Amino acid sequence: MEAVAAAGGAGLTRWQAAALSAVAGWVWAASFYDLTRRTRKLVQPWVTRRVLAETPAILRFQRVQHKFLDNFFSVLSCVVSVPFYTGFLPLLFWSGHSKLARQMTLLMAFCDYLGNTVKDLVSAPRPSSPPVRRVTATEDEKENAMEYGLPSSHALNTVCLMGYLLHYVLTYGPHGSTMIAAGLSLGFLLVMLVGIARIYLGMHSLTDVIAGICFGIIILAFWLVVHDHVDAFVVSGQNVASFWAGLSLLMCFAYPKPEFPTPSFEYHTAFNGVAFGIVFGIQQTYFHFHTPDVPLIFSQQLPLLAFVGRVLVGIPTILVVKFCSKALSKWLLPVMCNTLGIPIVSSCYVPALKVDNIKNKADAKQAGYLQKVFSLFPQKAYDVDTGIRFVQYASLAWSVVDLVPAIFTHLNL
Repeated sequence: MEAVAAAGGAGLTRWQAAALSAVAGWVWAASFYDLTRRTRKLVQPWVTRRVLAETPAILRFQRVQHKFLDNFFSVLSCVVSVPFYTGFLPLLFWSGHSKLARQMTLLMAFCDYLGNTVKDLVSAPRPSSPPVRRVTATEDEKENAMEYGLPSSHALNTVCLMGYLLHYVLTYGPHGSTMIAAGLSLGFLLVMLVGIARIYLGMHSLTDVIAGICFGIIILAFWLVVHDHVDAFVVSGQNVASFWAGLSLLMCFAYPKPEFPTPSFEYHTAFNGVAFGIVFGIQQTYFHFHTPDVPLIFSQQLPLLAFVGRVLVGIPTILVVKFCSKALSKWLLPVMCNTLGIPIVSSCYVPALKVDNIKNKADAKQAGYLQKVFSLFPQKAYDVDTGIRFVQYASLAWSVVDLVPAIFTHLNL
């Protein structure tokens, strides 16, 4: 915390230093008082009992099954999943709707972090399969099935993103009582269908879905209060990049350790990187590419054909950036950590740093000032894959809002 305060004196404003100090203090308190285990001990048994008690009802519900329903609910779950939104957001940026795109990106990162935090904090199981029939039509669904159950991320994200999209359309577009009623009805219908889909597919219990909807409503209400302040800070605030970098680092430490490993932290790290890349890129290029007067799709300045050209140029570019940044960070981050004396391991990306390979090596014993600082946090060694994943997704997001628009300008797209 003293280091954070010192950073505040070096350039961060008082409120920024206070915010980072508060998060760092929470990380220390959660570790010192073992808050994750204590909270889990209180909540997990109740949720587990609810999931077990609702299993017979899920089995009765799944008696009504058909191939059409399997396909329909699988497609619906895919459409409201994080990978789908991730692929859709670059198109939203390149179509000229930059404010909506950056707000939905940051909101999605916020939802993803809070939802996965609760999942791994509670560590409550999904409905057991068997006896429940679980339909996992995609690789994404198979990975989702490896996570804990409460709350349903699909329900949470649908409430937040559909709610914010509806708010944005009604705020900045023409609307009347009929438009409002139709929008609310469509949003309500989609949320209900997603909830039914998660139960029908055997991915969640009713308690998980209700929890997801309730968390979604709370998060959406909070975001509607702060979103204008967040956007103003991103586009014109002081020390935005340094503050967001510090916040991103601390949020990784603040994430609770699950009872057993799940992919949830990997998803958080990826979207944490996306949020930082978007914020950094927007801060650098707002007045060049992201002001309210940029041309919108279907306008005379940006016809459909030009937008298609943007997509054909942009998608390969961001994929190349993602590949190159991953390759570079796999080499550079281990070197930097070893130089600074930060103890690291790798669970996947760097075979030489896997636990079995470094267990008996002398270079695993690292010392230095930074190692003493990091020893204040729970882990004894840090997974460098987290940093690699963060860098590659931050680079990808930066290219969406900075590099690719610069290419569009050069090509007159």
